[in-house]
Amino acid sequence: MREPFRIAIGQSPAELATPQARIAWLRDALPEVQARQSDLLLLPELFATGYNIGAKIDVRAEDADGPTATVIAALAKQHDLAIHYGFAERDGARIFNAAQCFGPDGIQLGGHRKMAIPPGFEADHFTRGKGCRLFTYRGLRIATLICYDAEFPEAARHVATMGAELILIPTALGYQWEWVAQSMIPTRAYENGLFVAYANSAGVENGMRFLGQSFVAAPDGQEIVRASGLPGIVYGTIRPHLVAKAQRRLPYLEDAKKLKGDLE
Repeated sequence: MREPFRIAIGQSPAELATPQARIAWLRDALPEVQARQSDLLLLPELFATGYNIGAKIDVRAEDADGPTATVIAALAKQHDLAIHYGFAERDGARIFNAAQCFGPDGIQLGGHRKMAIPPGFEADHFTRGKGCRLFTYRGLRIATLICYDAEFPEAARHVATMGAELILIPTALGYQWEWVAQSMIPTRAYENGLFVAYANSAGVENGMRFLGQSFVAAPDGQEIVRASGLPGIVYGTIRPHLVAKAQRRLPYLEDAKKLKGDLE
């Protein structure tokens, strides 16, 4: 049987006003995360910059290998774990709502640019990303979707058919969207027979109140752990063998291919 995978979800305080304050919070949190023998720490959407900051996004955007990445890669190496975080990625004249993961050797494991941009603030600043890719870490095949991406069943089904066993979802979900965190996203785990980890902010940032309620869901849709509405860190254990078990019991991925042919 494959080894359990220990995940930590960092539900960071939304009111952290600067990138420096966010890194300081991360530094303070990491000793506990390491002491719990976590394999990976998942942080929220745009953790490195802040989310509801308007045009400051343009100023705080960095290259994928910029100064913030250098610091987080060093922290991952220092604490012998992977750190997956959201940031604003500058690529020439374009800015992407992005996420990336550094492993315990300080090397980038994978990255993702948000594909589905919701109306409002994000549409004014971000270019849509294209495509998904998996990375393998400690034997687990992992995909990333960012917030609104995961609200489309097609996106989760796509990475599931690529072989993902765990979907990491950094989010910036407002308090008024509780149903998304309570029902919609856990359903993505169930309907694809895989694990889902969802990391949100908590508190208020420039008038926007975040829901919190970060969680990890198992392939049967049941919660492994769920945070409250307050900042903090929660921990869950992922048991990879449950993915194959769930997908044998309910072969949605295979049967969906047959259904698609019948519908056309």
